[in-house]
Amino acid sequence: MKKPAKPKSATTRKPVASTPLPSEILRKQTDADIFKKKSQPGSSRLFGQARALDAIDLGTAIGGPGFNIFAMGPEGTGRHTAIRSLLEQRVANEPAPDDWVYVSNFSTPHRPRAIRLPHGQAVKFRDAMDEMLNDLGAAIPAVFDSEEYKARASAINREIEEANETLFKDLNDKARQLSIAVMRTPMGFAFIPQKDGETVKPEQFEKLDQDEQARIQEDINSLQSDLRSILENIPGLEKNRREKLRKLNEEMASRTVTAEISEVESALGSTDGIGEFLASVAEDVIKNVAVFMEAEEAAQNAPLPLGDLEPGRDPRLRRYGVNVMVGNNTGKESCAPIVIETNPTYQNLIGHIEHISQMGALVTDFTLIKPGALHQANGGYLVIDARQLLMQAGAWEALKRVLRDGEIKVTSLAEQFSLVSTVSLDPDPIPLSVKVILVGDRSIYYLLHALDPDFASLFKILADFNDHIERSEETAKSFASMVRLIGERENIREISPNGMARTVDEAARLADDQTKLSLRIETITDILREADHCAGRNSHKAIEAEDIAEAVAQRRHRASRIRERMHESIARDIVLIDTDGGAIGQVNGLSVLSLADQPFGTATRITARVRMGSGKLVDIEREVKLGGPIHSKGVLILAGFLSARYALDVPMSLWASLVFEQSYGGVEGDSASSAELYAILSALSEVPIDQSYAVTGSVNQMGEVQAIGGVNEKIEGFFDICNERGLTGSQGVLIPASNVEHLMLREDIVKSCADGKFSVRAVTTIDQGLEILMGRAAGERNKVGKFPEGSINRLVEERLRAFADLRHRFGKENGEGNDARDEAAK
Repeated sequence: MKKPAKPKSATTRKPVASTPLPSEILRKQTDADIFKKKSQPGSSRLFGQARALDAIDLGTAIGGPGFNIFAMGPEGTGRHTAIRSLLEQRVANEPAPDDWVYVSNFSTPHRPRAIRLPHGQAVKFRDAMDEMLNDLGAAIPAVFDSEEYKARASAINREIEEANETLFKDLNDKARQLSIAVMRTPMGFAFIPQKDGETVKPEQFEKLDQDEQARIQEDINSLQSDLRSILENIPGLEKNRREKLRKLNEEMASRTVTAEISEVESALGSTDGIGEFLASVAEDVIKNVAVFMEAEEAAQNAPLPLGDLEPGRDPRLRRYGVNVMVGNNTGKESCAPIVIETNPTYQNLIGHIEHISQMGALVTDFTLIKPGALHQANGGYLVIDARQLLMQAGAWEALKRVLRDGEIKVTSLAEQFSLVSTVSLDPDPIPLSVKVILVGDRSIYYLLHALDPDFASLFKILADFNDHIERSEETAKSFASMVRLIGERENIREISPNGMARTVDEAARLADDQTKLSLRIETITDILREADHCAGRNSHKAIEAEDIAEAVAQRRHRASRIRERMHESIARDIVLIDTDGGAIGQVNGLSVLSLADQPFGTATRITARVRMGSGKLVDIEREVKLGGPIHSKGVLILAGFLSARYALDVPMSLWASLVFEQSYGGVEGDSASSAELYAILSALSEVPIDQSYAVTGSVNQMGEVQAIGGVNEKIEGFFDICNERGLTGSQGVLIPASNVEHLMLREDIVKSCADGKFSVRAVTTIDQGLEILMGRAAGERNKVGKFPEGSINRLVEERLRAFADLRHRFGKENGEGNDARDEAAK
């Protein structure tokens, strides 16, 4: 009987390894020919943001409380530009809102009245009132200086004086009949007896008999009683004089005031609130005409001519003015307002009440009420940056309050917190009808939605701006139309078909995806501006592909100082990175550093050491608190992979340590977990890893290599290190196969790969990576559950079994107590 053939050793088979990716896969390039035909004019709507723009259209069209908009998305996607453009189109067909003014409340001065006026009437009202006060300042003094007023006032004075004289004449006549003289002295009135027309002196009066003296004293007492009655009547006469003069003053002033008020009413027409206010103004002016007289006298006595009377000259006249909160006097066709508040403080949103120092105290009046952005946007749209709003004390709560209440009430933030104690006002609230659009990133939206119970009810419309769009020939053409619109807006050169194709490629690079185009409009616009400058320097009439490439290279170069220093440290062997030869338990891992807006990749040596133990996998980065939770999760996944794949019938008896060599900062992410696993498997199998390769990719417990971020920067970082030392043709990078569609590498790397000087290989599983890195088959379990002899997996499993046997013998030789202590230590 013929013996069965002995299976071939795995070492005799050619390793199964993925071939390098073709150069055309490393960078998907756009065909410039699709831009040579004349395309249709681009739409003014922002390209690729249909969902967000439809949401804004709905939010601005729908009524009802709470349908305000939160526009979220990454910076630079054109959110503000798109919102402004949409709003400008919408308000063109919306009527202008009413004006609002504050006027004095003469009965309750600390509660100014708010009056709604038709659009454009507020400024006219204010100017008409100012003109009326100027006219009254000249007319009222003129009225009281007229002959009619003087004659009538004189008549009143004469009437009172004659009444006074009549009273004293009667007293004098009675005194003469009683032979008593009435004399005025500095001390008052004196009654002196007379005899035969001569004054009786005191010594003569003493010589009179007692009866005569008593009669004279009785007569004097009677006259004194009459004098007291006269003196008691004099204040009444003076009061009568003042009352008649007051009525005369009111009558004379009323003629002028009524005429001036009528002119204001005829100029403004019939408007609710104005008639009542003007009536109260007329009543107050008539009662206080002396204020105008004193103001005119002060103006005449001024050292320099002051011209017409101004309302602000005498503080007492300020109460007749008009404080315009919202008004328009351009005389042009107007529409609903669009207000973009860049500094949304509490005062800038709600308005505030100013104070002035007067006699050492802070006082205010209705003319010092200042409007906020909500007043200016009332009846229209208010756009606010969410992050700036949340940074301002009290602003977010104030905005929620006015949206919830539907009215703007001007209050002081300091007064709310009782930080000051001054004379202040309590003005009437103004009804609010405004659509608020908050612009912020996604994290702010989700935080507000989760933490603020009022947010969802006040901002019911979400406008989510994309950061990229699917790449196709049609979207490339639409993208080109958008770029042309940007060029027209920025007044830059025309872009050639080659330049447009290069711009589309750069948009894909910004998206980190061959199948996507970035919608970071701000970055693309900056690149076009710089490319236009390069085109001018290169004497190009249009922006060519090399101008775009030069602009991109210059942007990268400006932010490359740190990258160059790190790569210099590697080139000088200060930071140890091998790019050739082999090493056991050592692999080149790749990472991405992001500084400003220019991320770059670099290499890090990852090493692993193994020995017999109790199944513990030590992550040194985690032990010293330099490893983040995601990195620690990746290391635990490695432990799960090892324990579930090798030596399943014996206890896991491995002690292994992993570390990022010469890493002095934090380590986060799981993109190096496949490299860490390669290092451990190399250390266990004692098969060296080819140091010409660098590795990136995460791994799961099934041994599948998973996608990571920053694949382009990682490849470019290792390429730059190898290029600095000299490309050998054997160097390259292992990436997850799921990252192939994300490749948009630099042109110099693509050329080196096409020339065979560098390679990029894609792997799906850890086994594929092992075969590339170690140059032999990984091996699969056969029907009896064993890996092929000489395969990497066979070597790993045998090493782990050897650890288990060693641990078992060690336990027997040292007693079961030691095993217990080992388990306790574990």
